Amino acid sequence: MLLATVLALVAAVLHASWNISVKQSGDKRIALWGQFAIGGALSGVVILAWTLISGPPSIAWGWAAVSGATHVPYILLLSRAYDRGDFSMSYPIVRGGGALAAALGGVLILDDTISFISAFGILLVVAGLLVLATSGSWHVVGAALSVASSIAVYSIVDGHGTRQSNAIGYALALNVCAAAITTLWVANTRRAEMMPAIKNNWKRFGLAGIASTAGYALIMIAYQHAPVGYVAALRESSVVLAAFAGWKMLDEGDHRRRITSAAIVLVGLVVLVAGG
Repeated sequence: MLLATVLALVAAVLHASWNISVKQSGDKRIALWGQFAIGGALSGVVILAWTLISGPPSIAWGWAAVSGATHVPYILLLSRAYDRGDFSMSYPIVRGGGALAAALGGVLILDDTISFISAFGILLVVAGLLVLATSGSWHVVGAALSVASSIAVYSIVDGHGTRQSNAIGYALALNVCAAAITTLWVANTRRAEMMPAIKNNWKRFGLAGIASTAGYALIMIAYQHAPVGYVAALRESSVVLAAFAGWKMLDEGDHRRRITSAAIVLVGLVVLVAGG
């Protein structure tokens, strides 16, 4: 259990870190594409090595491709959200709202069930998001909620995919597909900017891509050592980390309200997964 705790908390730090990197980037769409491209390349190497050593892993490539395609609107919406609003507001809404919408989508589409305790957790998440939303304009909140909707869509797709695959293999395949599809999209819309962006920002893109890929891998490993709900709850501690980072690293205001609301969202997510 201790190992799973450490892995999940490190994954939370990594996730918040690469999102901060995107927030600090001048061109957030190119930054997101760059990290997906590098993360996908690394994942492809791992899949190739896996195949050569022990045979190809069981992967639902169709679902991985669909999920990868949803990362095009995800990039568009997340970059817009970070352009419009503070990190300490946008990130908790994106993560909390995405988890909430994914849970509800699981009930409606995947025939998942929600207990009374989980329903109470959902109410806490909603309360935390409302506290946060009242401190900003709906122009900002709406942008963050649109990202949460895209997260819910690919989470439901991934729910289908992982149930038909080796979980780690599927995660790697998802990275490959997301990298390939977003690269095709960027090549079609901003081809001239691709190589200069990689040349000038390869360290930032590389670190963000490694953080994203490693963070997901750590979660997959943690799932093997502790209940999924326990790991998932610790993983979402990133919302509180984001509130602190916005205050201390990005000099964003209204930190007491934002940290409080992020903490409420985190407690709600813990209750949500605990009730499952």
